[in-house]
Amino acid sequence: MLKDNVVLSFSDVTFAYSGGKPLLEEVSFSVRAGSRITLMGQNGAGKSSIFKLITSELKPTDGRVSRTPPNASVAIARQVMPKEALDFTVREYFASAFTDVQHKLDKMIQEVFDIVHISLPLDRIIRQLSGGQQARLLLAHALIQKPDILLLDEPTNNLDQYGIDHLTGFLVMYEKTCLVISHDADFLNAFTDGVLYLDVHTEKVEQYMGNYTDVVEEITKRIERENLQNARMQRQIREKRAQAEVFAHKGGKLRGVAKRMRESAEKAEENIVSVRREDKPIRKFTIPSQDFGPHFSGIVVQLHAATVIRDHKAKERKLDVTVRKGDHVVIAGPNGIGQSTLLAKIAGGSSAFATVAPEALVGYYQQDFGNLDGDQLAFDALKAVMFEDDEHLLRSTAAGFLLDGKLLTQPIGALSEGQKGLLSLCRFVLQKSGLLILDEPTNHINFRHLPILAKALDDYSGALIMVSHIPEFVSQIRIDTVVDMDR
Repeated sequence: MLKDNVVLSFSDVTFAYSGGKPLLEEVSFSVRAGSRITLMGQNGAGKSSIFKLITSELKPTDGRVSRTPPNASVAIARQVMPKEALDFTVREYFASAFTDVQHKLDKMIQEVFDIVHISLPLDRIIRQLSGGQQARLLLAHALIQKPDILLLDEPTNNLDQYGIDHLTGFLVMYEKTCLVISHDADFLNAFTDGVLYLDVHTEKVEQYMGNYTDVVEEITKRIERENLQNARMQRQIREKRAQAEVFAHKGGKLRGVAKRMRESAEKAEENIVSVRREDKPIRKFTIPSQDFGPHFSGIVVQLHAATVIRDHKAKERKLDVTVRKGDHVVIAGPNGIGQSTLLAKIAGGSSAFATVAPEALVGYYQQDFGNLDGDQLAFDALKAVMFEDDEHLLRSTAAGFLLDGKLLTQPIGALSEGQKGLLSLCRFVLQKSGLLILDEPTNHINFRHLPILAKALDDYSGALIMVSHIPEFVSQIRIDTVVDMDR
C-alpha cells in the first residue's frame, strides 16, 4: 500500500447506541497510509466505539466509514482479554485470529513473540497468565494478522517499563498504519505524528498534526484566543445594548438607531465562539479508613508466602511482612513474576499466603475488573458497599467521579473500562475499608485524574498494598515497604 494515500476515512459519521445520546455527530476525518495516529478523549467519550466502527463491529447511524482499498485489513489489540478466550491455550488463542487453518502457526507465533518480547509455552492456558503477559498476547494476536491498519486500545496497560520501551521501539519502526488509544503522554510523544481528539461535549473529532505535547499546546493557545475574542464580543454587546436603551427613550429618529444597535448586538452574539470545554478531571477526594475499634491489635495483614514464577516454573517463597494500619506497601517485580496472583490471594483471604484481620473490610481494585458483576447496575454496585441508606451521598460521591445519573442506571458491563475504574474508586470512598488492595490502579484512567488519585492514596490512613509499573505515579504516594518479588 502506497504511503500518503488515504487508507481510512470517516465522512459525516453519526453514531449512537440504540435509544442513546449520539457519541459522534457528523464526524469527518481521514488517515493516511503509514501514519501513526493517537485517538484522544475523555473516558466514555466513544474512543473504543470509533475503533469498533473501523473494524465494522458497529455500523454508523448515518454517514460512511471507508477503507482504501475496501479490502484493507484491520486488526485490534483490545484493552482486556475476552472472557471467551481465557480458557484457550496460547496456541488456540492465536488460531482464533484466522478463519483458515495456518499450517505454520507455531512458527508465526514465535515470530510475533520476538516482536513483543515474550516467551510462553504454547499449551499454557490464558487464564494462568499475568496481566502483563496477557497484554503482550493481545498485541501479538493483532500483529500476527499483519494488518494494513493496526488498532491499539490502551496497549501500555499492565506493561512494566521494559515492556513499554520495547513496544515504543517497535511502533517507531512500524511501517503500516497504526491508531492508538492511550492516556500515557510519554509513550504517545515517542512515536505519534498526529492526533484525533474526540470532544465528549460536541461529539466532534478534531484533527491535529504533531505529537501529544504539540496538540495540548495548540489547544491551550486556541482556548486563550477564543476566550479573548469572546470577552471583546461580550463587551461590545453590553455597550450596544446600553446605547440602544438610551436612544430608544429619546424618541424620533433615534428609535431607528436603537433598533439597529439591538440588531448589531444580536449579530455579535451569533459570532461568539463556542469555546471548547476541556476534559473535566474528577473531583478531589479522600478515602475514609475503617474504624477498627479499641481492641484492634493494629495488624491488618501478615504476608507469609508468595508464588514466584521464573522460566515458566512456579516456586513458593516465604515472606515475613507485617502490614499495620497506616502502612503503605508496594509489591514490585517484572511482568509475569506473580504480583497479581499474590494480590488476588490476599483479597481472597488465602491463609497460606496471608492472614488478614477478620474484622478488616477489604477494597480490591482488580486490574481486569473481574471482581465486578457486569450484569449489576452501577448504582447497585455502589449501594452494596454502603452501610447507611443515603442515596444523596451515593449520587453526590458518584458525581465527583464523573458518574452521572444516566451512567448509574447502566449495567457495569456497558461502561467503558475507564468508567469501570472510576466506579471502583468511588466504591472505596463509600465503603470505608481498612485495607486497600490495588492492582495497577492507573490502568484505563485518564491522565488528568492520576494526580488526584495519587493524593488520595498518599493521604489514606488505612493499610494499602499496591502493584503499579508507573514509577512517576508511585513516587507521589508515601511508601513504607517495598516487597521485591524479583529478589
